[in-house]
Amino acid sequence: MIGHRKPTHPGEILREDVIIPLGLTVTEAAKRLGVTRKTLSALINCKASLSPEMAVRVGKATKTSPESWLYMQAKLDLWLAEQKPPEVEDFGEVIAA
Repeated sequence: MIGHRKPTHPGEILREDVIIPLGLTVTEAAKRLGVTRKTLSALINCKASLSPEMAVRVGKATKTSPESWLYMQAKLDLWLAEQKPPEVEDFGEVIAA
């Protein structure tokens, strides 16, 4: 299990640590990222996941690594998946060839 606390959505980080402190409107931030206002709004309101393409855009705009943004999304996705683990049977012993 990744952790007990729900990881923070990368859109929330973008909103709280970048957009708000810089005094940007959603419209201006979307324009700078080259996306629609609707797309950015869904992300920063935690209604949409951060895509690899958006991670590249955000990384470039913030001078950070796209990998760091994708890692935040992956941690959240895994945490959500682990909240309702599927019923599976293990494969048993794997014999190395």
